[in-house]
Amino acid sequence: MSYLYLLFAIVAELIGTSLLKASEGFSKLFPTIGLIIAFVFSFYFLSLSLKNIPLNTAYAMWSGLGLVFTTIISVLIWKEKINLASIAGILLILAGVIILNLFGPGHEETSNKANKMMTVSENDFS
Repeated sequence: MSYLYLLFAIVAELIGTSLLKASEGFSKLFPTIGLIIAFVFSFYFLSLSLKNIPLNTAYAMWSGLGLVFTTIISVLIWKEKINLASIAGILLILAGVIILNLFGPGHEETSNKANKMMTVSENDFS
């Protein structure tokens, strides 16, 4: 379920970023309202995903995939140009996301550490 929340966060971020462009510097009311709502949803779903996905992995996926798909949207919808250096940089970021997912910290290990820290903290105040 956490990866589904992360997917929702990424989609909301893509919508928010596209509306950011459409708002023309917050000068258009409806795109501005839409981008605020989209980013609130994005951070909400990102926070839900962090219950089970390590922060570095979730953030790398959220920002990395957001960058890749925002670039695609900017080319297809906004007709912006992209050069070879931009493509190379995006591919390197995408490679980083893949490496983090394959070799990053395990989900159970991080969750267990967080639970132990909470238990210690709760006992300290008793």
